[in-house]
Amino acid sequence: MNPNEQSPWHAGERHLQEVVGVAERMAMIGPKVIRDHLPEQHRDFYPLLPYLVLGVVDDQGVPWATMVEGAPGFAHSPDPHTLQIDSLPSTNDPARAAFRQGAAVGLLGIDLNTRRRNRMNGRVGALDHEGFSVDVVHTYGNCPKYIQLRPVDGIARKPGTVAVRSTDLDETAQAMIRNADTFFVASYVDAEGERSVDVSHRGGNTGFVRVDGNVLTIPDFAGNQFFNTLGNLHANPVAGLLFIDFESGDVLHVAGRTALILDGPQVAAFEGAQRLWTVNVEHVVRRPAALALRWRFAEFSPFSLAMGRW
Repeated sequence: MNPNEQSPWHAGERHLQEVVGVAERMAMIGPKVIRDHLPEQHRDFYPLLPYLVLGVVDDQGVPWATMVEGAPGFAHSPDPHTLQIDSLPSTNDPARAAFRQGAAVGLLGIDLNTRRRNRMNGRVGALDHEGFSVDVVHTYGNCPKYIQLRPVDGIARKPGTVAVRSTDLDETAQAMIRNADTFFVASYVDAEGERSVDVSHRGGNTGFVRVDGNVLTIPDFAGNQFFNTLGNLHANPVAGLLFIDFESGDVLHVAGRTALILDGPQVAAFEGAQRLWTVNVEHVVRRPAALALRWRFAEFSPFSLAMGRW
């Protein structure tokens, strides 16, 4: 998003909106729903959460999605233009090295127990060994579609500290992806000297991400038509994905080059998909039991169940 233009959408987002015929409507809706500050309801929401999803970009230009945890209240807003987060990614997290003052960051506040979520992007402000603040650039609410219900169901005494790095998806990583009904994706654009990072939720039936060796194929379902993620990928085809085993706390980070498939027989073959996108995985970090939190599966989103399977 370019604050120097009246439109809140950057060129990649506008391109996808034009492709599906909603550019004119989005030009009117965007300025009404995308803010440069946290409204009161969002300021009240963040302190309720024991976890947040973050997106950052490392020095090599690789985007990483990750999750940070803390007792409810660890994320709080001292004023409408600031979110304070009293936690940092662990030292074995590939996202940790990207945290520095002034760095662009994407943030997703999501409650898997209520399907409520809020998207935000901004810049790292104050930073120390206990946490960091985010100076808000853009923020808006998100609909609850495709979010499976998962209440928190316990806390491990001590999270794991092992990180296994690779350039290939081994059998364990492939199995984790094939068993997933949820993941998170970080993407970004650089425009007019400014970087904007976004991190988003994706959900579907179990196995909705297809694995063919090191290539992932992902259906894109009907959403808010903002095209934040796919607009970023159109302009800058790299993404970082985060898969979580919610019962064990295992975490899998993958990153690589992406491609969009906007129409054709592959799209038509997947029921409910409006388009597809692929990731050619180049970076893999597997972190067993990395999260302290554990979640219990409660139910699928009815929107997820209405979608097809590979």
